[in-house]
Amino acid sequence: MSLRFASSLQTTDDSDVALERAVQELRAGLGEARPDLVLGFVSHHHGAAIEDLGPRLARATGARVVLGCTGEGILGAEREVERGAALAVWGAVLGDTQLTPFAVQAWKDDEGELGFTELPSVRDRARAALLLLADPFTFPMSDYLQVLDTSLPGVPAIGGMASGGSGPGQNLLFTQDGLVEGGALGLVIEGEVEVRAIVSQGCKPVGKPFVITSCEGNLIRRLGGQTAIEALVATFGSLEPRERERLQKRPFVGLALDARKQSYERGDFLVRGIVGADNEKGALAIGDDTLRVGQTVQFLVRDASSAGEDLEHLVQQRAGAPGDGPGERPGERGALVFSCNGRGTRMFARPDHDIGCVQRGLGGAVPAAGFFALGEIGPVGGRNFLHGFTASVALFRRRQG
Repeated sequence: MSLRFASSLQTTDDSDVALERAVQELRAGLGEARPDLVLGFVSHHHGAAIEDLGPRLARATGARVVLGCTGEGILGAEREVERGAALAVWGAVLGDTQLTPFAVQAWKDDEGELGFTELPSVRDRARAALLLLADPFTFPMSDYLQVLDTSLPGVPAIGGMASGGSGPGQNLLFTQDGLVEGGALGLVIEGEVEVRAIVSQGCKPVGKPFVITSCEGNLIRRLGGQTAIEALVATFGSLEPRERERLQKRPFVGLALDARKQSYERGDFLVRGIVGADNEKGALAIGDDTLRVGQTVQFLVRDASSAGEDLEHLVQQRAGAPGDGPGERPGERGALVFSCNGRGTRMFARPDHDIGCVQRGLGGAVPAAGFFALGEIGPVGGRNFLHGFTASVALFRRRQG
């Protein structure tokens, strides 16, 4: 059976009409085939209708698996709705692919040790990927991803943290059975379909790379033969005025994750912000506590221009040309896009930026959907991380080889 994808974005605030139109467009796009998987992303403007959105999608489409969540903004194949009512529905016929949904809650024992109620079961790590949606107020995603990297090394996890609410219980997750209270929803995808993860952190390297020679926790004390602050000042002094301004406004650090590499390129660094400094000791505090002596780091800057270029380049690089898969035909690729809620027109001068970059990188109008997340999930350097100000893309296509 061939793979098939379809998507629909509806912007009416009439929930019944939005759902009916979305299902009609899904059916038309899938050629009346029953979808194996349906995902729904919805703004809070649809209110009480969200409570039974999952079951209604399941009944109307006949999908085996339905997953979804709320978003501050919703993405369709061509548009990003940052304000106002929106419902995006994405459906896929996945052929010889096994889908195994699961739900996870976090808990702590009497000694305060963190644990999780569920770890996904994977038959073949080389042919598997994970899709994750979670509530940012009740689920420690970074800790869970560390557990997954240990138990399922090399299996990519892609997704986002539900958004649009300001506290616990306000960001909603749902399945074909209804609302799920907090925690996380996951899906193991294995088989004929390949899920390629694309993580665009949107930063540009400036200056030269350094090697950590002293660190503790999240503090970088020394880089080479100088303090971390001295290295930052030296980098600042070596830049052109425009790059100086960017570095001064908001500096970032890129952590190289693959110690075997001799040179580093786009996507080789895990981007983390500089969150403080100890001027007396010359140390820099960053938003990560996994530093190690001997690790290569690079100072980075982020702006709209470099972020757009980075996303389009990475999508094009990872996606390959349309139709280059074995027997691939139009409609046999689909994409899910999880973009930070700090992006959109808050970061870019024009609307529909990220979905436009994705479509240009894919070389055509590929069925796509997603939302603006409160944290984006995706792999860097073979390990899974929770990111910020990032666009994380899951590209679905027929497995090659």
